[in-house]
Amino acid sequence: MRFLPKDEGFFGLFDQLSARLNSSAAFLRELFQHPERLDELVAKVKAEEHAADALTYEIMQRIDRSFVTPLDREDIHLLANRLDNVVDLMDGTARRATMFHINERRAPAIEMMDVLVETCAVLAQGVKEIRNPQAVHKAARQVKVLEEKADALYGKAVSDLFAGKPDPLEVIKWKEIYDNLEHAVDECEDVANVLESISLKNS
Repeated sequence: MRFLPKDEGFFGLFDQLSARLNSSAAFLRELFQHPERLDELVAKVKAEEHAADALTYEIMQRIDRSFVTPLDREDIHLLANRLDNVVDLMDGTARRATMFHINERRAPAIEMMDVLVETCAVLAQGVKEIRNPQAVHKAARQVKVLEEKADALYGKAVSDLFAGKPDPLEVIKWKEIYDNLEHAVDECEDVANVLESISLKNS
């Protein structure tokens, strides 16, 4: 195995990985906006998930090959895995849309996706600014606000599902989708916390 000197390439790989968050979120929102294109958009989300896995693997390989890393090895590993987890959650949501034969637009899903898209964009900017603690702190605070907004949307969406005399099957499938979307935003907040911790440690 050839060891590399201090490897700054991790920052570029993190930027690429966070870009996969953005594209996955964009395709998933499009899926809920245009369920008639379900198969096409599920495939696009899956392609982003594969790309994120490949980037995460490359990061792990670089950790092993690098004699000196610009951040603690454990922090690099943690941040890469947390970013990858968000993409995995979006892929899981897309797969559920297929399993549940989603064929209608629902405003709560689109509203939650709007928040997730914005959250991923803020995270990506935070990753780009990882060496600037003030910028990362600002991004983390923005993510917290967006996570609270997603929680409120989730609560209303689930409450509306149970209003009146709902179809039990519709409740089951849409509640699981809303659960997954809310979980994805929660995971973004976890990423932001990890990012802020790393940035402060290395400032």
